[in-house]
Amino acid sequence: MTAPEVAQAIETGTPELLCSVRDRVAIITLNRPDARNALSDHLTPALRRMIRQMGEDPAIGALLLTGAGTAFCAGGDVKGMGDRASASEMSFDDKVARLRERQRTLTGALMGLRKPIIAALPGAAAGAGLAIALACDLRIAAESAFMATGYARIALTGDYGISWLLTRLAGPARARELMLVGERIDARRGEALGLVNRVVPDAQLQAEALAWATRLAAGPAAAFAAIKDNLDHALTADFLSSLDHEAANMVAAAGTMAHREAVRAFVEKRPPDFSRTS
Repeated sequence: MTAPEVAQAIETGTPELLCSVRDRVAIITLNRPDARNALSDHLTPALRRMIRQMGEDPAIGALLLTGAGTAFCAGGDVKGMGDRASASEMSFDDKVARLRERQRTLTGALMGLRKPIIAALPGAAAGAGLAIALACDLRIAAESAFMATGYARIALTGDYGISWLLTRLAGPARARELMLVGERIDARRGEALGLVNRVVPDAQLQAEALAWATRLAAGPAAAFAAIKDNLDHALTADFLSSLDHEAANMVAAAGTMAHREAVRAFVEKRPPDFSRTS
């Protein structure tokens, strides 16, 4: 067994966001622990940049998003919302256009990324922070973590795809409950609702999340991209259309070096090595 790589720090442009690369995993850490990693004018643009940069880097096989301290992300900075709203001289249409762009380049970018993305939740994921977690492929949560929509509490309606994500992951009835009632739910209930894939003891979260991400980062990149494509297509397609879509991707995958390596590894009873097949 080879030793794990030493993490390589990546410059993000702000101390509010940390990024490092280890064993083909880009570890992106929201780093405002005193504010429960709430989004800010420095953190959020940097997060957008790093999602795009790590997503486009062929040396990166998977992304791991997490938060410093005892929270994942508390969403928007509520304390500054009133001041920003009153000071803005933008028209309604300009505000809508700006938010649309910000959404598409954050949760929209996460959903569009063809690499596996894991969110590791050490604590609260609320509002837009919950939307960011739900836009990842997989979520692993510490036992003390909790989730909340939070929008109704401050008379807001939801953004960053929260309505779409909750409806598809938890179902329409639960999505309405979570948005309208807004009660926080603990990690175990989140797992029961389908919002969390795994719950682990707090002390094991980062190690478990990194192990999961490392395993995915070493997997067949092209096959993972096509799997995500199939699953996205299935959200809006009928069954026969999904069959046809899967057929094209399956035949393409069967002709790849990665497939041939996986078959050889199966026959030889060893783990496949996809590092030279892309």
